[in-house]
Amino acid sequence: MLSQIVRPLVQTQVRLLANSHTTQTTLVDTIARWLGYIGVSAKVTQLAPDCDRIKVSLTVGKPDSCDTEDWQRILENLRSPHHLEVSSQEAYYKMNGSQQVQIARLLAYLIQISDPKQQITWQDVETQLTPMNLDPLILEGIKSAMKVPQSQDLLEKIDPDVAASAFPIAVKIAWLDQEINPHENHALSALLGAMK
Repeated sequence: MLSQIVRPLVQTQVRLLANSHTTQTTLVDTIARWLGYIGVSAKVTQLAPDCDRIKVSLTVGKPDSCDTEDWQRILENLRSPHHLEVSSQEAYYKMNGSQQVQIARLLAYLIQISDPKQQITWQDVETQLTPMNLDPLILEGIKSAMKVPQSQDLLEKIDPDVAASAFPIAVKIAWLDQEINPHENHALSALLGAMK
C-alpha cells in the first residue's frame, strides 16, 4: 500500500538527483522535506559520499506526534552515561520465557498474514529470514510458533517490552516482500500502540 505510493516518488527524486547540477543542495533539501512529511523537523549537518554509500548526519527536533514528556525521556536516556545500547536480540535474552514465547508468536503471526491464502513452509521462511541474521533461539521460537495458526487475538494485550523488542524485527519481516498489506499494517500499528 504505502510502498505503491512512495516508490514512484522515490524514483522521480532519484532521477532528479542524478540529473541535478546541485546534487548536494537538492539531496539535503529532499532529506529534510521527506522527514518533514512524517512530522520530524530535521536539518542535515553533514553529507558526503563514501564508497558506494552516502553518509548523512542529522540534527533532529521533537517529532510533531511525540509528546513533550516522551521526548524529554528520550533525551535524558541518550545523555545518561549508563545508557547502553541493547539490540532487540540482546533484549530477547533478558526476557522471561513467557515474553519470549509472545515475541515468537507475534513474529510467526506476521509471517502467516503476509499472504494468508498461501501455505507457508518453514523452509521458505528460513530462506527469507537468513539475511536478517536472527539469533538461532529466536528462529527456533518462530519455527515452533508457526506449527499452528496464530490468532489476531495476540494483538489485544501486548507487553510493552515485548512490543519494543519485536517491532524492529516485525518491520523487517513485514517488508520482506517490499510491501505492507492491511493485516501487517494493523499488526505493526498494534505493536506501536503497545509501546506508548
